[in-house]
Amino acid sequence: MHKKFYFISICLAIIMFTSTVNAQKKDIPDYSMTPRSQVPKEYKWHMEDIYKTRDEWRADKSKVEGMLEKIDEYSKGWTSDAESMLKLFRYSDDIYRILGKLSSYSGNESNMELSNSELQVMNGEVQNLYVNTSVKLTFMRDDILKMDEKVLMGYFESEPKLKEYEFGVKEILRGREHTLSKEQEKIISMTGLFTFVPSQTSSFLNNVDMPPVTVTLSDGRNVALNTANYQLYRGSANASDRTLVMRTFWQNQKKYENTFSSLFDGGMKQHLFYAKVRNFKDCLSSRLFGDNIDESVYNMLITSVHKNLAPLHRYLNLKKELLGLDTLKYDDIYASSVKNIETQYTYDEAKKLVLEATKPLGAEYTAMLEKAFNEGWIDIYPNKDKESGAYSSGLYDVHPFVKMNFNGKYDAVSTLAHELGHAMHSYFSSKSQPYSTSDYATFIAEIASTFNENLLIQYMLKNETDDMLKLYLLDNYLDQARGTIYRQALFAEFELAMHRRVEEGKSLTPDWLDSKYLELTRQYYGHDKGVTKVDDYIQCEWSWIPHFFMNYYVFQYSTGMISSMALSNYVLNGTDTDREKYLTMLKAGGSDYPVEILKRAGVDMTKEESFDAGFARFDSLVAEMERLVAKLKADGKL
Repeated sequence: MHKKFYFISICLAIIMFTSTVNAQKKDIPDYSMTPRSQVPKEYKWHMEDIYKTRDEWRADKSKVEGMLEKIDEYSKGWTSDAESMLKLFRYSDDIYRILGKLSSYSGNESNMELSNSELQVMNGEVQNLYVNTSVKLTFMRDDILKMDEKVLMGYFESEPKLKEYEFGVKEILRGREHTLSKEQEKIISMTGLFTFVPSQTSSFLNNVDMPPVTVTLSDGRNVALNTANYQLYRGSANASDRTLVMRTFWQNQKKYENTFSSLFDGGMKQHLFYAKVRNFKDCLSSRLFGDNIDESVYNMLITSVHKNLAPLHRYLNLKKELLGLDTLKYDDIYASSVKNIETQYTYDEAKKLVLEATKPLGAEYTAMLEKAFNEGWIDIYPNKDKESGAYSSGLYDVHPFVKMNFNGKYDAVSTLAHELGHAMHSYFSSKSQPYSTSDYATFIAEIASTFNENLLIQYMLKNETDDMLKLYLLDNYLDQARGTIYRQALFAEFELAMHRRVEEGKSLTPDWLDSKYLELTRQYYGHDKGVTKVDDYIQCEWSWIPHFFMNYYVFQYSTGMISSMALSNYVLNGTDTDREKYLTMLKAGGSDYPVEILKRAGVDMTKEESFDAGFARFDSLVAEMERLVAKLKADGKL
């Protein structure tokens, strides 16, 4: 899944933006085939903020190993009084805080050089430490469940410093029927030694081992279709180029689908294993239990999407019209609908836009964004063997780190705003909460990220006077909303089908995976209604989605954006109280269940009307785009 410059006046902001859009193609640095060591330091995040040398990393690793050996002495009589309980809780936190630093360093660095064997070894060592720690501490849950509940709750009254652990202890009590014996829990903990294998192997195959196919574009350039180039050229303004890129990339991907299907089969069956051994009826209930999310939220999302496919299809019909196509093909999905405008932004321009767009969140928020930009929180450009995509990774005792693969397109600017939303969430949570309740749920996390995307597009539309540029921006935002709401809901429905199949005792074969994915893609994109022609080649796209290994993760992108649409509207059009309610949500961490935290911010995702409001917003933006197209046609500009 997870962060100068000041405008003199709003007029300068408008001038800067307009000149950016109409400028000549910018020279965006290309390090996609450059070894990591040769990328300039100013473009790389500062891992030295965690450890200046790998010897420091190894010293902390040894420290944790020593701390694990002392757990037995802390465990003696630890439930006999509040003071002893507090002592062990704090000691456990100390171990996990160091583990967090070890993991952040080796994991983030490894993602910069996926083929680096030394970093792979370090990752494995941290994984083993986590497993060993989990095994050593399994007695804590067992001991708590054996206590007299009145005595246990009395400890929180007698020792105020213990209060920060009360929510976590109550969670243990809530999960009583899904908790195994101490010895069984140790066995479950040890499975952590290999649970990451399907996900990691899939990542290596997609990002390192699979040889990229080279294509010759219409201008004569030969382009190797690694992940970065595929994502860049699939949206080409030239229809033949994007068809060539899309079909060539996925035809090459399909050659490896037997391996991918085996990895996905193993990954989903791991989820089933954990659900069954912990006495859950299925994988979905197992996954949602931890965050206390009712299954109706998941099912309501899928139902609401199917009920609201019409606005998506209207948007896709607009795309076909603007691209001048007789038939909109899936090949065309990533192309900008506004053919005669190609925007490109330098990274410095992207920073300025993000800072200006998020000003409604106040001075404290802006100050921390400045810090993120200026103090090495962000890794900016692709390099050889760098993991694709973007993420934000929080670290309690240091600061968040943001991975980008910035390519100069507007969606890269929006991605920067998105990931910095995560980073600010992590920062505010860490600064406002004790370590024990600082880790917020993903269900909330995807609100903070898409919230910033909403602020960015609102800022862009407000400050642009050129209707053609407005059309471009509106199209880009709606395409991102398509990808975040509808596409992720498609993934959620596909993931549900995968889990249901393994729950029925069946295996995930390439034929089944291809067939199901193609069926859903055609349904969502209106293949049978003549909206989008979805050809067979896209049937193996499932093999490229790493989030499926994360066990019902993707639905939260959709619910997050639906929620953030409402919250950003409150902040932009409401009072200081609305802004403070949102910032309070960012600072709440994991101090309560995510649905409850979100309710206090102003959105109740257990209610169908919350989903309806999100889709109504999407529908209104499509209608705005339709009006803009009509106006431009009347003015003779289209």
